[in-house]
Formats: sequence, structure tokens, C-alpha cells
Amino acid sequence: MPDVALRERFWERYPLDALNDAEWEALCDGCGRCCLVKIEDEESGDLALLDVACKLLDIDSCRCSDYANRFTEVAECTKLTRENLYEFDWLPSTCAYRRLGEGRRLAGWHPLVAGSDRRMHRKGISVRAIAVSERDVDADDLESHIIAILPC
Repeated sequence: MPDVALRERFWERYPLDALNDAEWEALCDGCGRCCLVKIEDEESGDLALLDVACKLLDIDSCRCSDYANRFTEVAECTKLTRENLYEFDWLPSTCAYRRLGEGRRLAGWHPLVAGSDRRMHRKGISVRAIAVSERDVDADDLESHIIAILPC
């Protein structure tokens, strides 16, 4: 894909469906919350959110270590698009895609507003301080890592 320039303050000037691919990708704040493991309760449909991160998440940077191949490497990887955004009702209220989709502004700590991700990490928005890699967790021990139940 050729490099496409980001339009100035695009997140304030254009609706989500008018963003180019580079702008859509740039909206991600890099918090890593999408990359936390979720277990669905088959009866209720609720999701248990764990402090366990996908094996591809670099917890220090809160970025995918193999972004280009993430869907091949991790079948459950979240593919958030303009078309399916509203299907992901478990997205945190801090998520830029959710905020803009709900008509709200980006938070002041968002890297596009703040100029870097330091403020986001300092405010505890990212999973950096809470996540452990699924590589380090026994599958039989997952229930002990539940940090929230998300009604769906």
C-alpha cells in the first residue's frame, strides 16, 4: 500500500467512513486493550476480560509484534473495520474508534492529540502495567486472570 498522508486533524474534520486507510489505522491509540484475551460465557453471552494479552502483543510498547501477519498467527485477532465497528460493543469507552463513533472527541491523552503515547501510558489507559503474555499463562489457570465481566 502506498504511503498516504494524514490530513490535518482528520479525526475532528471527517466522519469515520470518510477516513482513508492510513487515518483509520492512526486512530488506534495503542492501548492494547483489544489484545487482551476474552472468554465468552456460552449461556449468557457475557465476556470475561482477562489480564492476559495475546502472544503477539509487545506489552512494553502495547503494539503487535507481527501486525502484518496477525490474522494468520492468531485466529481470534480483532479486525476492527468501518463496517463492523458497532459489533464490538465490548470496546472500552476510552477507545478512539468507539469515542468517535459515539460522536465524542478524542481524549486529551490520545497520541494524536498529545503528540506521543507517554501520557496514555502514564494515565494507566494502556495494558502495560497489568498485562501478562498468554505465553506465560497455563491454559488451565485462565479463570484466575479475569479482571472484568463485560455484559454483551
